[in-house]
Amino acid sequence: MTLTLALMIVAYGITIAALALLAIRVRQLIGIFKKGAADPTRSGNRGARLKNTLKETLGHTKMLNFTGTGIAHWFVMIGFGALLGTLIQAYFLVVNPRWALPVIGHLWPYEYFVELITWLTGIGIVALIGIRQLTRFFHKGRTSRFLGSGSWKAYYVEATILAVVFCVIALRGFEGALSEETTRNRHYITSWWIAEMFKQQSLGQITTSIQVIAAIKIFVSMLWFIVIASNFTMGVAWHRFLAPINIFFKRNVDGKNSLGALPEMLSHGKPVNFEDPAEDDVFGLGNRGDISWKGLLDMTSCTECGRCQSQCPAWHTDKPLSPKLLIMAMRDHAMSKVVENEVLVGENAPISLDVLWSCTTCGACVNECPVDIEHVDHIVNMRRFQVLVESEFPTELGGTFRNLEKAGNPWGANRNDREAWIAECDFPIKVVEGVLPDEVEYLFWVGCAGAYEERAKKTTKAVAELLHMAGVNFAVLGKRETCTGDPARRSGNEFLYQILSRENIDTFNEVFANRDISKGNKKIVVTCPHCFTTIGRDYAQSGFELTMVHHTQLLNQLVREKKLIPVNKATTSLTYHDPCYLGRHNEIYQPPRELLNATGVKVTEMPRNQERSFCCGAGGGRMWMEEKIGERINLSRVDEAIATGVDEVAVACPFCRVMVTDGMTARESDVEVLDVAQALLRAVKPQSESSLSSGNSQVS
Repeated sequence: MTLTLALMIVAYGITIAALALLAIRVRQLIGIFKKGAADPTRSGNRGARLKNTLKETLGHTKMLNFTGTGIAHWFVMIGFGALLGTLIQAYFLVVNPRWALPVIGHLWPYEYFVELITWLTGIGIVALIGIRQLTRFFHKGRTSRFLGSGSWKAYYVEATILAVVFCVIALRGFEGALSEETTRNRHYITSWWIAEMFKQQSLGQITTSIQVIAAIKIFVSMLWFIVIASNFTMGVAWHRFLAPINIFFKRNVDGKNSLGALPEMLSHGKPVNFEDPAEDDVFGLGNRGDISWKGLLDMTSCTECGRCQSQCPAWHTDKPLSPKLLIMAMRDHAMSKVVENEVLVGENAPISLDVLWSCTTCGACVNECPVDIEHVDHIVNMRRFQVLVESEFPTELGGTFRNLEKAGNPWGANRNDREAWIAECDFPIKVVEGVLPDEVEYLFWVGCAGAYEERAKKTTKAVAELLHMAGVNFAVLGKRETCTGDPARRSGNEFLYQILSRENIDTFNEVFANRDISKGNKKIVVTCPHCFTTIGRDYAQSGFELTMVHHTQLLNQLVREKKLIPVNKATTSLTYHDPCYLGRHNEIYQPPRELLNATGVKVTEMPRNQERSFCCGAGGGRMWMEEKIGERINLSRVDEAIATGVDEVAVACPFCRVMVTDGMTARESDVEVLDVAQALLRAVKPQSESSLSSGNSQVS
């Protein structure tokens, strides 16, 4: 009786303390979230959000990117909820060792379910422990995704789960020993061998053991609550509760990754009116008080698993940026009661300028994160503050911004030269000077690189010639084009982006004045995935929508329709580099590959391809910044391409073409770099024919 009373005091006492502390701390955590900046964009279409949350959580759709880890984690997750009944039972076993849950407690299907889930949870956590330790052993330093993670937090959680699994299995064994059963039966399918071990003990020993183990199970479980309640930065534990909520409130209602268009710049919960900003408007993310409630939820949900870090091109090339460490630094800063400096970026701040400007916005981190943290959005929001408020940004961007403002392109080239490539074509190119004629099906958006950069111009001319050969009626804007604003926006200069986007939207409204998107006749084809994303997705935030088609999509369609027929089957070997803004940001993977296969080339994939393609290093405005820290990202990528032993590398982005070509030159490699369109052109047209001469026409 004395032992029973002592166990009751310990078990029930720690439960009261744990639940009281947890209630207080959860209330405090909710208070912290409520103090975060407003973000009303997260509340719409709750039915779709709930559906996606259940799909991602129960289906472990993103966790399974690391297949073995994902499977093991799924069983651990299921065990956390499915074994709740064993915790409830433990409270009664402390008093009455023969107690079972009413109705279902002695039903063999329930008993078997408990044993099965417990064993699978145990196997799962042992597998996760093994994976963590093997990773730490075989991946030293920066190659380990766990570098910088709070190991003791993970070890504590793992130990707790192991202890709970041990207690549940032990209790099942002692319950079998206490039962009237004498042989293995369906009530103790997997635990009878344990029951047999204890059958020889006395009744008192068995009942005492049940009471003690039940108390230990309660103590271990409640101590876990006390530990996590005392530490808001223990995401490896908090994510059990917060991850589903964070997934529910992710940016895209349709469940797609938070990539593509950047979110509008909000101040006090409303988009900033750049034509007439309010005096108290907040421009970007500067201080910890500027972090939105969703940002705080992001940071608290971080499990420190390092999947984002394992895919980050900046981290892999010895840059100081790790998406994981950045989120952890923001979280620790936001959750601290007292800090020396409220600002997020700069000297004596949690995030250095080198960290902030190393990002290429490739989206690999967002694509990989199992709890849907929006790293890129936070980085760009911090860039916005640095550019618009602090005027603190890489020196090279100053020239880029001036060129965009004065010349409408990042190179500062003459606007009149946008049409120069047309003179190099030996077929007519229509240039629109007013409303797009009814007979024109596609507006061909050439883009800055496609008009000015010599290597990208080859892609422009190849696409134009293929469209001409296929009988597609298209036209270009010529010098009426101006930069879409992508380099400005991804670099944080939201004000300049708004100017450039408004100019283009006004042009589009004039050009498509007689057309309606609902009728499918407002169509633009582009060669640049950055233009594709900005015009097709970012501009929608200003109320402008049209149908965007990447040139690989349109050309693939034309090949399928037999309007372009490859007759010269290639004999070369080739690898394809997935552009980040075509692949991860817009999920276009197959059209380029189908086109290449149609030309007869042998396509050899690089190890990192499709959604895990490695960035070329040009995104996020990095195209116009010097890469002074670590290895150049494009060199890491071309090394991977060269290692495949192919003759050529195909790309589908002008930025990628520049970066990969420069990388091949730096490596003194004879591997050729070409656009997918060029590969198709040589297949549909005899090589002896000249593909480029002069000619153009004007359309009023």
